[in-house]
Amino acid sequence: MGILGRVCFSVAAYLAWFEIAEKMSMNIGSIPHVGVIVDDTEQSLLFYRDILGLRVDVSRPDLGYPGAWLNVGKQQIHLMEIPNPDPVAGRPHHGGRDRHIALTITDINALVDCLGTHNINYTRSVSGRNAVFLRDPDGNALEFIQLV
Repeated sequence: MGILGRVCFSVAAYLAWFEIAEKMSMNIGSIPHVGVIVDDTEQSLLFYRDILGLRVDVSRPDLGYPGAWLNVGKQQIHLMEIPNPDPVAGRPHHGGRDRHIALTITDINALVDCLGTHNINYTRSVSGRNAVFLRDPDGNALEFIQLV
């Protein structure tokens, strides 16, 4: 296939994808959960459950690998103890420059105090919002945004 054929095929494929994506996006309503890869579920629970105060949903079935479901309002964070295909080292220092989960919080100062008590590093948002970024024990970035 010549260059013109490849360009035409690429444009046609893009237009077909765009049409499908446009139709699908009209039906997207919420994000019920996010999956987070962890190295050690129990170690991660010490962070998410014991430090951040998230509650474990005990209805998680046996999925063939260790993990936990944590309630965050009407949504959940699913901890999955599976091999991590992504590099853990070398991630950006500021979590806002990395893929991250954004969560709202009613008292960011209480969170900052809690982080200090547990010697957990964080950075402030560079956007001017009242928000902080931190990493869980496995290097996953979390953003906490103060509700107005």
